[in-house]
Amino acid sequence: MTALTPPIGPRLRWTFTDGLTLVGRELGRLRQDPGELVAALIFPAIMVVLFGYVFGSAIQVPGGGDYREYLMPGLFSMVTFSAVMGVMTRVATDASRGVMDRFRSMPMARLAVPFGQTGADSLIGLPLLAIMVGAGLLVGWQPHRGLIPTAGAFLLMMLLRYALSWVGVYVGLAVKNDQVADAMVPLFLPFTMLSNSFVPTDGMPGWLRFLADWNPVSAITAASRELFGNPGVTSGDVAWPLAHPVAAVLLWSAALLVVFVPLSVRTYKRRGR
Repeated sequence: MTALTPPIGPRLRWTFTDGLTLVGRELGRLRQDPGELVAALIFPAIMVVLFGYVFGSAIQVPGGGDYREYLMPGLFSMVTFSAVMGVMTRVATDASRGVMDRFRSMPMARLAVPFGQTGADSLIGLPLLAIMVGAGLLVGWQPHRGLIPTAGAFLLMMLLRYALSWVGVYVGLAVKNDQVADAMVPLFLPFTMLSNSFVPTDGMPGWLRFLADWNPVSAITAASRELFGNPGVTSGDVAWPLAHPVAAVLLWSAALLVVFVPLSVRTYKRRGR
């Protein structure tokens, strides 16, 4: 029986090679439709101006400090969470147009298709973060704790983004077509709003504050503020994810990968039956 099963090493190389090919396909598709990429790059800068200057004058930062420095980690988190919507719509579009069926008919690793989608999204996320960093620096935001904590914050964002992209793969495969996926995009926006990204959770009703405090968006926002040295670092009697935000982000990322990687692969296989 062991002779019939390919060794793990060659299978992993096969999956990795096919996955990289599909990463290149996704990036090539963006080159063919530059309007989508330009819109995605402009959106973060618009968010910085909108929230930083329109809302910033009306919101007080807990413990004092500049609201734009308080805000930027929340906007970074918003861009991180956008992986769910982006991957979901791209996967649903491929599935509804028969692209997934063509992939299944080819001699390629089953994991390669979702791996290509999530890998491409991770690369797309890099320029989005870069644009957001540039816009933040222009409006007065800056990290205060040095290079290593700052790099750690961005690595946490990319890790969580990668884990969230697998959620997008699963939902994109589970919905019937790309129209349904487009209609679901607004349903994910409350996840970014129901958090500590833009305002503290202290003033929320108890049940709502519980949901906000245990939201992974709140965890990455709190971790970023802590690692950047920005205003709004929580202290005292707070929920565990806000008291240990770095650990919370690592646990959220691991849990999402453990749950949604096998779910995505299984759903991809079932859609071909």
